[in-house]
This record gives sequence, structure tokens and C-alpha cells, in this order.
Amino acid sequence: MEVVGKQVHDENSTFIVEFVGEGGDIVSVQLKKDGEGRLNRMNAEEKAKAVMIQIATFDKGDVREAAAGTQDGDESPAAASLRSARAAQDTGTLEEQLDEGLEASFPASDPVSATVSSIPTGQPEPASKH
Repeated sequence: MEVVGKQVHDENSTFIVEFVGEGGDIVSVQLKKDGEGRLNRMNAEEKAKAVMIQIATFDKGDVREAAAGTQDGDESPAAASLRSARAAQDTGTLEEQLDEGLEASFPASDPVSATVSSIPTGQPEPASKH
């Protein structure tokens, strides 16, 4: 699926991230807000991507093959490390990897800044007569 649009909806207790495909398909990921405010509108998309990677690689047979080294060599190092941390049920490592990924993508997730021209346009105002 080629993603042509993304939307993040801020609901009461969740963020809903929608990925829109070129054929009109929509994949939604609902993320529960944590009490500490670590999940926000700016990083919800990256967290949703991480969740989708975990879902796509959920099959336990794949985890065993990856651990045994019998998986095809076309797997990314990130996916391989996610598999090994998940196989060991190491949530601390998973959180650490997620934080590293979010930090690495941080400049790309900065909001766009707005600029305003200081050059006047149009007709100058007529001088007032006193």
C-alpha cells in the first residue's frame, strides 16, 4: 500500500492515526494516551508505525526463525532487533528502541514554521491633511 495521506485525530483518551492509501484504503491505529503525556500529536504517527511493524511480524514462527537465523537476509536490522526483544519479552528494550527511533526522526516531525513578508504590498495610504 502506497500511503498518500496521514491524519492524527486527538480523541478524549486516545490518538487515532490514519494512513490513507492511493486506492482509498485506510488503515487506522488507535493509541491509548498514557498518564505521563509521553504520547502526543507529534509522535503518535511514529508510535503507530512501530505498532504496525509489530503486528506485521507477530507470527511466532517468524520470531523463532529469526532467532535461529533461518530468515531471509532481506530483513532490516530494526525489524530483527524488534523480533529478538519481543521474543525475550523485554519491554524495556522495546521502549528504548522506540524512543531511539522517535529521536532519530525528530527533525522530520517538527511542525512547519510560518513566515510573514515584511515588504508592504498594494497602494500606500494617502497622507492625512491636518
